[in-house]
Parts: sequence; structure tokens; C-alpha cells
Amino acid sequence: MGNEVFSGALAIGSGAVIGLLLFVPFVAVSYRRRGGLTVGRSLLWVAALIYFCAIWTYTLFPLPDPDHLVCVGMNTDVWQAVRDVQGARDRGHPFTDPATLQLALNVLLFVPFGAFVRVLGGRGLPTALLTGAGVSLFIETTQLTGMWGIYDCAYRVFDVDDVITNTVGALVGSVAALVVPRRMRGVGRQPGSELARPVTKPRRLVGAGCDVLAATLLSGTVSIAVQLWLQYVSDDRAAVLSGSLASVVGAVVPAVVWFVVIVWTGRSVGDLCVELEYRGGPLPTVLVRVMRFVGGIGTYFALTLLPAPYSAVAWVFVGVAVLTMLFTSHGRGLPALVSGSRLVDTRPRPAAAADPGRPPHASESTSVRD
Repeated sequence: MGNEVFSGALAIGSGAVIGLLLFVPFVAVSYRRRGGLTVGRSLLWVAALIYFCAIWTYTLFPLPDPDHLVCVGMNTDVWQAVRDVQGARDRGHPFTDPATLQLALNVLLFVPFGAFVRVLGGRGLPTALLTGAGVSLFIETTQLTGMWGIYDCAYRVFDVDDVITNTVGALVGSVAALVVPRRMRGVGRQPGSELARPVTKPRRLVGAGCDVLAATLLSGTVSIAVQLWLQYVSDDRAAVLSGSLASVVGAVVPAVVWFVVIVWTGRSVGDLCVELEYRGGPLPTVLVRVMRFVGGIGTYFALTLLPAPYSAVAWVFVGVAVLTMLFTSHGRGLPALVSGSRLVDTRPRPAAAADPGRPPHASESTSVRD
């Protein structure tokens, strides 16, 4: 039981890490392909991510101790599973025999695979057949080669019957997923996804989350790169231990990137993901864009440069920014308060919602729900 719990925890943990890395592009693609995010489909992608990680953790882990490695053989007899099931029937308990259960579990393991291929990928039986067989064969080959040479020999049995039953499972899953309506399958562009939708507070929070996550990942990457440079190129051990240079560069680089992007496009990375922009107000356009930067990620990174413990003020700023998003109309937040601008959807308005008496990008322009 301990190994199963470990593999499950590893699958969830690795899925969470990969999900964080892919969250920003996932949001951007969802708004362009489907017009926005839906809770159900987002959870389905999370489930798929954890499932694909679980396939690897449950088939390859736990890794053996190299000093106590036990080499195993391989099965290339495609009829071995059939004979095992026949033997179970002869023994009088065909449905509870380990051989029967093993075959059934190998089929069930890849049923979600085929379902995800159809529902999320929009592909049918041929793709489920090829990808199911390919992934299963790759896993079995990884086992056969001892993790591609990491171990001296195979520590798990290569079984051709596993490839066959896994492929059957993928086909079963693909057929079962036909119950999902066609309009809910695939990653293709949905009708109406190119049209404006109301600006809501959840949508604004998703955009802000994309900004924070993307900037944090960039900051961490830059800081690590600086530390590696100091350690292995400059050989400055004192600077590595201090970490101050890495912290400063890690804060300045994303701030500069966000400033350039906002001044150039009028939108932050998060705004670009969720198709929003601050417009209008009493200030010139360039000042509105500067205020967009000051009212968001710019001030946050500036505050993180303060010496401890004053740098904690950055989190106070984050709290204030979130509160203003929650308590201002459409989640306009600090950028709108400091610039007097409004928050709008950058996509064209639906023709049925046209109103000649209002600005062409007014955020209240359509009744389509986000």
C-alpha cells in the first residue's frame, strides 16, 4: 500500500507542478479557442494531467536500489494472457483469479486515455489506437531497457500483452467518450469565441493570477541563472552566498519586461491572456499604460527590493490590489482608480449587441456570460 500511495502522491505533485508551468498558456489558448474558461473543462484538463503523470509513476516507480537490483525477464508471447485466463477458468474462479484481474486492470488503465484523446484532443479511434499503442510500447520499452540504461537490466517485466490490453483500453475509452456531445470535444475554435464578453471579476482575477504566476516564474528563472553564473563563470562565492544580486536582477528583469509589454501593447501578460485592456479616462493613452504598470506588477516588484523586513510591504500591496479588484465594478482595481480608465474586452462586440450610443468597446456591451 505504501508504494501505491507514494506513486499517487508523486503523480498529483508532478501534475500540479506541470499545471502551474502550463497555466498561463492554457488560459491564453482557452480564451482564443473557446472564448473563456469553464470550470468543468478546466477540471477535466487537470484530471488528464494527473492521469498521464500517474501512468508513469505507477508503471515505473518505485525505483529499485541499484545495489539490490533483481533482473527480470520478458514476455513476447501474444497469447500468454489468453492462456492465463483459460487457466483461471480451469481453476474454477475465472473472475477473481489474479491473471484475469491483471488483464482487466491493464484494459481499464488506458480507458481514460482514449476518452481524453477524444474529448480533449478531438480525435477518434485511429488516433486512440496509435497513441495508446505508442505510449504503452514506450513504457514497456523503458522498463525493458532499465530506464534507458540507468539500470544494468530490466527491473520490471516487458510484456507484449500489456501493450495489447492497454491499446484495447484506449479504444474502449474512445468509444465510450462518444456520449459526450460533439460541441464539447476537441480544442478547435468554438463559434463566438472571437466576440467580446462581459468583463467579470473572476475573469479579472484570472488575468491577475496569470501576471503573478508568469512574473514569479520569470523572476525565479532569472535568479537561478544569475546564481549559476556567479558560481560557475564568475567564481564569486561571496555573491552566491549573499544572493542579493540574484534577488535584485530577478526583480528588475520581469519588471522591465512587463513595463515594455504594457507600454507597447497597452496590456500586461495577464491582460493579453484574458483579452482585456484599460482604455479611456482623462489621461493620455501612454499615461494610462504607465498607470497600468504602476497599479500592478511594477509597484509589487519595486517593493520587493526594499530591505527586510520592509519588503513584506509588497504583500500588503498585493492584498490591497486584490481587495480593489473585488470591490470595484468589473474588477477594475488599482490601475483604473489611479488612471480613471475603464476595463474592456478587446474583441469585437456581437452585432446583436451594437449600441450606437455607447463606446465601441464598452465592457457592458454584450449579454454573453463569461
